[in-house]
Amino acid sequence: MKRLLMFGALAASLTLAACGGGGNDSSGSSTPASSGTTVAVKSIDGMNVLVDSDGKALYASDVEASGKVVCTTGACMAFWKPLTTDSAKPTASSNAGKIGVIKRPDGDMQVAIAGRPLYTFSEDSRGKLSGNGFSDDFDGQHFTWHAMLAGGKISAAGSSSGGGQNDSGAPAKNDYGY
Repeated sequence: MKRLLMFGALAASLTLAACGGGGNDSSGSSTPASSGTTVAVKSIDGMNVLVDSDGKALYASDVEASGKVVCTTGACMAFWKPLTTDSAKPTASSNAGKIGVIKRPDGDMQVAIAGRPLYTFSEDSRGKLSGNGFSDDFDGQHFTWHAMLAGGKISAAGSSSGGGQNDSGAPAKNDYGY
């Protein structure tokens, strides 16, 4: 019986490891770690930016300012990972802004600040802000992405050192043709 329990524990561990363990699930959503705050504030590039529990910057799209989720296709979600939660009450630092959830078309609960759905950018790493002011097009919609700031405010497009605008000041298209 003892060997059976050990085998079961080993199989469960391998299954969890194969699933990725917690940072990103198979749907491409960015899920917060089970402990700690869902959304916090961190200084990146001289701005007080909202970050997920892994320290990655959080962004909102101008297209989704009304709170309606539009980034739903695989192409969009390959770059912009929805911050989802299993909890109907995600947590946030006191200076993050009004936190809530929005039900995505696939049924997942996406974390929102001030009614705006939150995403991480696949090209970012902890402490980076390369998606601020980034523009792309998916399914006939033109998106411009903004870092979310403390208090639930959005940053001005292109105000990070990561760019997001071309030399003329107009939003730049991404390198992938979207």
